[in-house]
Amino acid sequence: MIDNAVYVDGRRVHTPSTLEDTWEECERTGGMVWLGLYRPDVAELQAVAEELRLHPLAVEDALAGGERAKLDRYGEDSFMVLHPARYIDRTETVEFGELSVFTGEHYVVTVRHAEEPDLAAVRRSLETEGRERLAMGPWQVTLEILDRVVDDYVPVADGLEQDIEEIEGQVFAGDGHVSRRIYQLSREVLNFQHAIRALPSIVEQLQEEVRTRMHEDTRRLDADGLPRRDDAHGWEDEELSDQARLEVENLHRLRDVHDHTVQINERVTTMRQMLHSALELDSTLASKRLSEQSIAQNEQVKQISSWAAIIFAPQLVGSVYGMNFDGMPELHWAFGYPFALGLMLAVALTLFVLFKRADWL
Repeated sequence: MIDNAVYVDGRRVHTPSTLEDTWEECERTGGMVWLGLYRPDVAELQAVAEELRLHPLAVEDALAGGERAKLDRYGEDSFMVLHPARYIDRTETVEFGELSVFTGEHYVVTVRHAEEPDLAAVRRSLETEGRERLAMGPWQVTLEILDRVVDDYVPVADGLEQDIEEIEGQVFAGDGHVSRRIYQLSREVLNFQHAIRALPSIVEQLQEEVRTRMHEDTRRLDADGLPRRDDAHGWEDEELSDQARLEVENLHRLRDVHDHTVQINERVTTMRQMLHSALELDSTLASKRLSEQSIAQNEQVKQISSWAAIIFAPQLVGSVYGMNFDGMPELHWAFGYPFALGLMLAVALTLFVLFKRADWL
């Protein structure tokens, strides 16, 4: 148990040391409990589940881990799974965690399986600067946590994009190890896409829940759940309650969060396309380099073969004339040796001219 607090009207009124004390203080004050758990064991989470009557399936998912990002409703309670991420520049990897958030009428229970996200920072921010939002209750805390997780995705996307830019330079430089780097980075991007793919639909669910909670002011709201606009008097929100005003602000924030989730999904899709193109380009350039090497080797083979033929022809003539058996021209003819030498030179020159015209030399 990392942190345990009871809030009333946005202020921390009690920091219980035991779960029993927590529930008693919550019932006595009618406040909200925010309980933070880090890698709890089965007994600890089961104790919380029995007290708050958490749904067994949600508890099982929180304990087992490995769930996709999702938002499930169990009556008036909700269970949300998020995958916070942190980019590690030294190893060019993305470290993923898993965060489970149980939200009820008077409680928020967070279960973390990794260091990220820094929920203590979210709690401090609400306690010091966002007491009005904290006073709205458990759902608002859930929104703040979601907002923080989505914000933390931005530097991850920035780091991956920077690596892809470096890969492009390596591809054109002919780095022989770039294919391995592309493959490894593709796996990181794919895992990142799996972590964020469901976020837009999660935020849309939350937006719909906000509109549902504002049913008492629906006559003053448009189809998007925002105050109707009067051309003469501007925004007509005078008749909205303070709670409804904050809900309207939340709709604006959720729209912003939704835009961020869509943008990050689009960026990740673009990353995958760029990596696929980089891998294809590297393969093409590698094939081109091999082809150029093969052509260069063929030219070298032609030159070697040409000079070998030119050198071999005089040796053939010389070997025949060097047998010195009776009847050889050099034994009975004064010009025998000059003729043999001339024949060698003529054959060599003829071969040289032929190879030169064939562009072998």
